[in-house]
Amino acid sequence: MSSAAPPSENFKLSMLLSDTRYRGMSLQVITFIIFMAVFFWLVDNTIKNLALLDKDVSFNFLWLRAGYDINQRLIPYTADSTHGMAAIVGILNTLLVAFVGCIIATVLGLFVGILRLSKNWIVAKLMAAYIEGFRNVPILLWIVMVFALLTEFTPAPKAFKGAEPEATMLFFESVAITNRGTYFPAPIFGEGSSFIFICFLLSIFVAIYFIRYAGQKKRDTGKSLPTVWISTAIIVLPTFILFFILGKPISLEYPYLKGFNFKEGLHLRNSFIALTLALAFYTSAFIAEIVRAGIMAVSKGQTEAAASLGLRPNRIMNLIILPQALRIIVPPLISNYLNLTKNSSLAIAVGYMDVRGTLGGITLNQTGRELESMLLLMGFYLCVSLLISSFINYFNRSFQIVVR
Repeated sequence: MSSAAPPSENFKLSMLLSDTRYRGMSLQVITFIIFMAVFFWLVDNTIKNLALLDKDVSFNFLWLRAGYDINQRLIPYTADSTHGMAAIVGILNTLLVAFVGCIIATVLGLFVGILRLSKNWIVAKLMAAYIEGFRNVPILLWIVMVFALLTEFTPAPKAFKGAEPEATMLFFESVAITNRGTYFPAPIFGEGSSFIFICFLLSIFVAIYFIRYAGQKKRDTGKSLPTVWISTAIIVLPTFILFFILGKPISLEYPYLKGFNFKEGLHLRNSFIALTLALAFYTSAFIAEIVRAGIMAVSKGQTEAAASLGLRPNRIMNLIILPQALRIIVPPLISNYLNLTKNSSLAIAVGYMDVRGTLGGITLNQTGRELESMLLLMGFYLCVSLLISSFINYFNRSFQIVVR
């Protein structure tokens, strides 16, 4: 005698909330509808209020003449350029601070975090004081203080009679540190310099391929190759040889004193240096604690086992501790990189013209387009944050343990 199948229950609208099979999806749909309704209400209310003020939403102001200068820029720009070009200059200035600051903060944070665990009491306490000092003082104060130090305690390019000593050239008459900024030799690219860059990029790809090959060979045979020296030679030697074959197409333009200031060369203003260093030092304190926590999370028995095999402390750190600690260190780095990038918006405090000072500052005040400027500014920071998160997450996946 065959058993009859249970009768199937007919679907009812009440089951969307009472039945556990549909409740989760129903709540998500309801939440989404409410969110979209509030969003469209805000947009509609904003448009109506702008209409009452005889304003419309338009981005045509980006093509109007800017009429103001930007003291430090990476691309050609004049006061006759458009507001859109001014925004691009500000974006590049922001990205420059974020890129250089993240590199300095990472290197310094890794160094301080490792020394924080030193068995030397003085070194460990000095690193602890560095960490607590920087991360417990507001970043704005550090930016202003570093800027004041660079401005007040550095000499003028050429002093008047009876004034403070004037600046002198350092490092074989190539670098000048003054209260108006630091002057470096600027590269001059002649004919054939593009071949140098192509050779350099190809050498980097070959070096990366060699590093991967050396890693695979070590996993297969256990033999390690001197990857540092060989990869350095792969990058440097071909570019160096081609540089002389082409007749030195890249030369340097050295700064020189003319009147009461230095001319030519590469000029880094104190506002850029102060902002970058302050952000890097502040962020490195948090990264150092992340590094310390990541290293301490690795079992102490692995260090003792490696030491029993005769490995030196630096080899133990490079080959055993750090590769495992990176799985813990890398994910929290995303938040610190994002914070450094967003904290660069404080650049206006020292007169550095980033995107906050151009698009969100002078352009906003001149055009009166507050809504449009803020939307563009928010969109820029959102895109940069998503790109940084995507890159670090991709980098983080290479350190995860692969389950067979």
